[in-house]
Amino acid sequence: MYFCGIDVSTTATKALLVNEEGEVIATATKEYSFETPKPLWSEQHPDLWWEATRVALRSVLQQSGINSSEIGAIGLTGQMHGLVLLDRQGNVLRPAILWNDQRTQKQCEEIHERLGRERFIQITGNPALTGFTAPKILWVKENEPEIFARVAHILLPKDYVRYRLTGQFAMDKADGAGTVLMDLGRRAWSEEILEALEIPIDWMPTLFEGTEITGEITKEASQVTGLTAGTPVVGGGGDQAAQAVGVGSVTEGIVALTLGTSGVVFDSTDHPFIEPEGRLHAFCHAAPGKWHLMGVMLSAAGSLRWFHDSFAPSLSYEELVEPAAQIPIGCEGLLFLPYLTGERTPYPDPFARGAFVGLTVRHSLAHCVRAVLEGVAFGLRDSFELIRSVGMTPLKQVRLSGGGAKSLLWRQILADVLNTELVTVNTTEGAAFGAALLAAVGARKFPDITTACEQIVRITGCISPNQAAVEQYEAIYPLYRELYSTLKPRYFQPHFAKEPLQ
Repeated sequence: MYFCGIDVSTTATKALLVNEEGEVIATATKEYSFETPKPLWSEQHPDLWWEATRVALRSVLQQSGINSSEIGAIGLTGQMHGLVLLDRQGNVLRPAILWNDQRTQKQCEEIHERLGRERFIQITGNPALTGFTAPKILWVKENEPEIFARVAHILLPKDYVRYRLTGQFAMDKADGAGTVLMDLGRRAWSEEILEALEIPIDWMPTLFEGTEITGEITKEASQVTGLTAGTPVVGGGGDQAAQAVGVGSVTEGIVALTLGTSGVVFDSTDHPFIEPEGRLHAFCHAAPGKWHLMGVMLSAAGSLRWFHDSFAPSLSYEELVEPAAQIPIGCEGLLFLPYLTGERTPYPDPFARGAFVGLTVRHSLAHCVRAVLEGVAFGLRDSFELIRSVGMTPLKQVRLSGGGAKSLLWRQILADVLNTELVTVNTTEGAAFGAALLAAVGARKFPDITTACEQIVRITGCISPNQAAVEQYEAIYPLYRELYSTLKPRYFQPHFAKEPLQ
């Protein structure tokens, strides 16, 4: 028997097949773009996801040579928080508003005014932030009333693909928590919030745990994807929860550190745990009956990609990073602030901006590259400091993954800045692999997701901190922490921002 994971990300859809031992048999990816029609906007048409899913599935089946009837179940994952609006016939009403869209600061303030900020955090585990789904709904209501009047269904990106595969309007609880329309403790839609925001509860899909079956492949979907009609599709999870499953972060104290376009620090918990000020995201886990705290920086490896594309596009990433290893710790006074697309943790500020601070004629390209690597590491440390401060279970192990983790230099900088041992694991396919594991549990190959992870995920490497470097970074980190508050009064805010963020 085989299991399929589908990851509907911001830039591509990936399909992956694993066997019962967790070995990856085949993968296929179909890329697409997103649009930024106005400053701070980020949109994508759901048809792109469905077409990419169809192409990726056919490709992965062809590569593997298996009969699709051998697939025991399918798991879904993908970009979180995006708003997909459908009418009564299931037609898309407008392009999806994505997770990295920043247009809704006014609506976030309205949500806090209606419910009270503290009460809202108490219920959902989070403040209303521009990236989340709820303020996007209010934005459409206020700015596109003719579209809002036709809404009958609200979905997230991967759940639109689920709808096209199964005909069912369904959502997993991990991704649902990221809409900030759920009661976190009850793992259910919050009637109080929906009523306060005047969102009909019948617009919201049925919620499922990550391993529960949400529907089956329809005959129509079978014809265009090559999957066998009747194949079950499980709840799955948002990309960060599925990524955590994929590296085995499903028990307390096992932390997942993802160094992708964004940077994520993910800590599982057996109980709903809310940081009182909402500086850490608190969501349901894709693992049934579990929750997690999560720190998110929006431009982690994305910062290095920006630097590469802007200043050294002719170099490979290896050629770009290698000379940085010869630059001393601290880059001879050069610091980098990685807020290129605003920030979430520890500063929920869509108007935060990146900066190089301390440039002199002595600084070279290699100095700037190392400053980027160190700045991202400092930004991720902010999340670790918050997690430590709220009294979570002590960290037992930090599991590192993501594209940026391929760099030996960056891995060592992270270990030194965080002053903690980092391990790598044998599963390197990210969220799609986690979705496949959730599918395997849904098909009853494993009794639960913890058992699945224990049997499939193995440690492959270890990076220990260098104590001399740790001491140097301890002296530099406070200087980095001062930069946000120092530069904040100079951040540009669009004309529609009501007032500077407090």
